[in-house]
Amino acid sequence: MPAADAPVNRDPVYLQMNDRLRELLRGGDFVPGSQFLTERQVAERFRVSRPTANKALAALVGEGLLEFRKGIGTFVRAGVLDYDLRRLVSFTDQARAAGRVPSSRVLRLRKSTAAAEGATAFPPTASVHAIERVRLADRVPVIYERRVVCAELCPTLTRTDVTGSLYALWTERDGLTIVGAKETIRAVVLDDERAAALAVEPGSAALVVEAVGYIVGDRPLWWEETTYRADRYEFHNRIGGLASHPASGRLTGDAGNGAPQFSRRAT
Repeated sequence: MPAADAPVNRDPVYLQMNDRLRELLRGGDFVPGSQFLTERQVAERFRVSRPTANKALAALVGEGLLEFRKGIGTFVRAGVLDYDLRRLVSFTDQARAAGRVPSSRVLRLRKSTAAAEGATAFPPTASVHAIERVRLADRVPVIYERRVVCAELCPTLTRTDVTGSLYALWTERDGLTIVGAKETIRAVVLDDERAAALAVEPGSAALVVEAVGYIVGDRPLWWEETTYRADRYEFHNRIGGLASHPASGRLTGDAGNGAPQFSRRAT
């Protein structure tokens, strides 16, 4: 990985700048609430134009990692964690970028079949790993996750493996190329089990992401149902101008609990 302050020399420059600035946020030099680099400082440090520096900073503001304070400057945002709707980002990276310490509490890991786990993304008799875990930021539970992983593509999975980033495990150890995921996002109120796991009162608000993740060839690698505490997470996206055709997806009035839902594919 290049040094965080190495010069940018390949297109598209502003996307590379986003990654470099994320590296700075993860590095610990800029804690939540502290002032971040100015547009001029970014331009000089990375040897890019002021408009490019501005675009990169604005992108991180749009994602909820930074905030502009009029007449003062740009600051590292404290408080809620960010869910990036435009790409897959591991919880480990999300938490570190927000200045938090990520950790996991593994509740269950077992070998099973897709049918037994209700994972219709796979053939019913397919061998899978079934994972249940709670993700914590600074020791505070923020995510309750149920995930089913194709055992053929990921033959071994230990409790130690699932305490960290599965994305990193799959790409670095198993040599898999993740190409995207199909996601459905819906609002829910927490039942007793999920509320206890997330250390909140039953009936608290939450967001659930149900997703199937794919490797090259549109082959499913995982299915998940992940619950995010609404008081600890914000979902961020940046959209373009007015579309001439409707976006792919659906808006419905019943997600099983009376809440609307929207489906999309993230790649």
